[in-house]
This record gives sequence, C-alpha cells and structure tokens, in this order.
Amino acid sequence: MPSSFEWNNYLELRPDKAGPIKLVRFLWSGYIAEGLDDHDAMICCSKGEKENLKRRGIISLILLLQMILLWIAKPLRNFGLVFEWFLNLPSSNRTWLELSLDLLTGEVKKERESASFISAVGHTDKRVKLDRSINREDVRYKRALSAMAAKIAYENRAFIKTTVTNHWKMKLILIDDFWNEFQEKHTTQAFMLHDHDDELIVVAFRGTELFNAEDWSTDLDISWYKYDRIGKVHGGFMKALGLTRQGWPKELEQDDPRKLLAYYTIRNKLRELVKDTNNTKFIVTGHSLGGALAILFAAILALHEEDLLLERLEGVYTFGQPRVGDKEFKGFMEEQMKTHSIKYQRIVYSNDLVPRIPFDSYTFLFKHFGTCLYYNSLYKEKILKEEPNKNYWDPMEAISKRLVAVWELIRSFIIPHIEGWEYRENWLLKGVRVFGLIVPGAAAHNPHDYVNATRLAESTIK
Repeated sequence: MPSSFEWNNYLELRPDKAGPIKLVRFLWSGYIAEGLDDHDAMICCSKGEKENLKRRGIISLILLLQMILLWIAKPLRNFGLVFEWFLNLPSSNRTWLELSLDLLTGEVKKERESASFISAVGHTDKRVKLDRSINREDVRYKRALSAMAAKIAYENRAFIKTTVTNHWKMKLILIDDFWNEFQEKHTTQAFMLHDHDDELIVVAFRGTELFNAEDWSTDLDISWYKYDRIGKVHGGFMKALGLTRQGWPKELEQDDPRKLLAYYTIRNKLRELVKDTNNTKFIVTGHSLGGALAILFAAILALHEEDLLLERLEGVYTFGQPRVGDKEFKGFMEEQMKTHSIKYQRIVYSNDLVPRIPFDSYTFLFKHFGTCLYYNSLYKEKILKEEPNKNYWDPMEAISKRLVAVWELIRSFIIPHIEGWEYRENWLLKGVRVFGLIVPGAAAHNPHDYVNATRLAESTIK
C-alpha cells in the first residue's frame, strides 16, 4: 500500500519518446502503456487503458506541441543568447569588434553573469527599486514586494544580489539553480531574502524563461500524479519543485551539492531560520511557472505536516499562475489555508493566457482555488472566485480581447504622462504589445503589468 508521500495513480507524457508514427498509432488505437518501466513508451499510466477519441486527440496535440518545442529548443536558446547580447550592447561600453570576438570565443558567458547584464524579461521593465509610496503598513506592501521579487527572479545571481542588497537594503540568504531528477539537469531557479526590519523572509521562484523551450513544454504538459491525501497534481511542476522517483519522502539526504532539489533545500533553510525562539514569518511568490511552484511548495509543506513552517507561512502571492491540480487538490489546499490562516492571493492581469491553462474542463480536470485578485487593463482591482473567460478560447471574447490589446498598446504611449515617468514603456515592451494584437493574452503575461497593478490599484483586500 503506497504511503501518502507516494503517488498511487498517474498519467505521464514523454515528448522525448514521441514521434509521428507513434502519434498516429495512438490516435488510431488510443492505447496507453502500463507502468513507467517501458522506457520507449511516449505515454504511461498506472494501468494500461484505452482513451476515448476526444482525449486522445487533445493528448496528441499536446505531445505534438511539446515535440516541436524539443526540436526548436537549441536554436531558440541560441537565438535568445544573441538577442539578449544585443539588448545589453548599450550598457557594455565596448566596441562592436570586442563584443563580436567575445561572442565567438565564448567570453560572452562571463558577461551574462555580471550584475549589469539584464535578461529579455528584465529589459521590458528595468525598475529595480521598491515603490517608496507603499510603506510596510500599507495592505499592498507584501503584494508589491512579491511582484518585484518575482520579476527579478528572472535575472542572474549577481543582478539579484545587487538589487536585494543595494536597492532594497535586505539580506540575500540563498540563491541557486536546482536539479530536476527526471530531466537530469538544472531546471529550477529560486532565491531567498530576509527583510530584518519586518522580520520577513521572501522565497521567490523563477518563472518561465522566454527562450527556454523546456519551460514552455512544462507549462503545456498535462501529466499528473495522484496522491491519497491531496488528489491529482500537475506532473511537470512537481518535477521542477523536487519530486523524486520515490515520491515525496519527508526527509531526504542530498549527498551531491551539485544536484540539490528545490523543495528540500529551501525547506531545510527555512527550518534553520524560522524557530520557536523568534517571530520571523515568510511568504512565497513567483510569476508564471514560478507561481505554480510557489503554491505547490506550500502544498508539500502541508503534505509533510510541517506545522511550524505552516504557522509562519504568512502568505502565498502568485502572478499569472497556471492551474496546478484537480478538484480534490483544491479542497485539500482550501482546508490547509483555512486551518493555518495562510493568505493566498492569486493575482491575474487582464487577458493573461497562462492563468487560463491547463484548461478547467471535463477532459483536463484542473481547477484554480483561493482568492483571485483580478486587474483589468485600467489596473482596477476586483475580487473574484475565477478570472473572466476562464478557459481563454471562448470565441465570443475574441473581439473584446483584441480591443483590449489595442488599448494596451495605446496606453503604453500615454501612461508615463498620467502616472509618472517610471511607468514609461520602452521599444521592446511596445513590440510585445504589438505581438499581443496577434495573440491576445500573450503580452498581458509580462511581469511589467503585474508590478503596475500592485502599485497603481486601490486595494480592498488585506
């Protein structure tokens, strides 16, 4: 009989084992292999079964998209390296010849690790200072701090350290790249900071990297694992957080410092810092994929009955977070949040596509939960159970989404004259807005709008 820390049912998609012939066979037969021991199977579950035509069509489409992402992973990554190198040219103070030689010899990697190097996401919003008009007593403070922490989580170590230490006057406790046991590589980044003035620790997970095809594949993944106590949970997110092949053992010896798992490393650090002898509390945050990891971090703490940490967990603030579990998981988490008085605010901006996936439908069974703080394109706050147009693809919303995208592009030119120069949008972000005219909801996912929402909106919730 499996323990509560092990999965007892699962569906696992393996795009690296997929191919055109296998997809056609699956569409024809609908058969899914039994067990994880079949290393060549592209789809596995706890017991072999046959899917109906609708589900096999959706599964095949997801696998096809994941296959494409795997095929383009290397060229996309290389394009990202060159594109970000180009974006950082003005701040490098070096000649074109010097920079070109660095690119050819590999020295550009050192540049990427410097505190002056900014990612493509960071270039859409270069703000690093906290809003001085939002003090610690303001109900928006922890939300605004979380938004900034989630934003800078996309940057390199030196940049994060400089921002936290010099601009925020806080202490950087931990920053690392964490191991994914299933992908056998480092896929997850997170950092921890300590605000001594407020006796507050912030744990921030990095979100989906723009030029990382594997991150996007994780977002698309509909694999899941089912646990007795908590229900079905998104498989890709669990693996990124630190799932082992033995499930979620409460204690785990991490012998190899090069292969540290995110959940266990961060939890153990929190155990050191949060003790009965002090009043330190902590919050967890993240944007996009980082938001999913943030709420799952709290879920595994509850699974492991980490009562002291749950008592000190003041809140979870996620921005543009995808769905992570089913109806049973939703019920489990709502009970835990109530029992331990944990504040969970799931912040959604406008037509952001990512909070609307994986779909909430009979086929996918994923559900959101907690308080949804929804901000429209005027940065007006609404408290809802679910964001409008929850599954995104409603044809009735197609025209209105594009009209909103047009308004967001217009707003990018006028907002600095209304709210102040710090809200100006550069050419890169305006380009993202133009892309949003083609794919409404894609531009709305950028961290810039989430930072704006936490600063400009009048909040009615604590």
